[in-house]
Amino acid sequence: MPTPAADEKLTTVMIYSHNMLVRGDVLTKQSMRVSIWLRTQGVPNYVHLFKPQVLVLGGPAPRTLTYEEMFFPTPQVVGFHIAPPAADPVDYDASEAGRRLVDVSLMIGSFMLKARARISSQTDFATSIDVARAAWMSIYEAEISHPALPQMGVMHVPMLLVRPEQVSFAL
Repeated sequence: MPTPAADEKLTTVMIYSHNMLVRGDVLTKQSMRVSIWLRTQGVPNYVHLFKPQVLVLGGPAPRTLTYEEMFFPTPQVVGFHIAPPAADPVDYDASEAGRRLVDVSLMIGSFMLKARARISSQTDFATSIDVARAAWMSIYEAEISHPALPQMGVMHVPMLLVRPEQVSFAL
């Protein structure tokens, strides 16, 4: 594990793909808001994780792997957030007019999320996701669970990023 320089920090994050959950530390600049890191210009082709714990799903039984380092392809990331209890502030101004939060359920691979999405108050959710062209969508107040892994419990995160074209939404 690297020792962060004076202008760097290690942050524990969670990455969801269609068949994996990865929890590990990322090294970023001190000024980086890690919760929105994948939306920024300088996002790497691979998320470099230190001490990752990997839960592989999709086989007859989940499998756990651990490594010293892992390079996870950024295009395969479907969901991303800071591991609780740590969190960044949400990425919007609550007093902004013309926006509202709507309850939504999401499916990321076999993970189930009950959360809220922020959309225009002038449109409905279907129109909002249909016209949005952003690679990442912020989701708020998420409760994350896995139906086949009740021992995982329910994880609460204030904000996460998802790739809207790779998740399913339900109202």
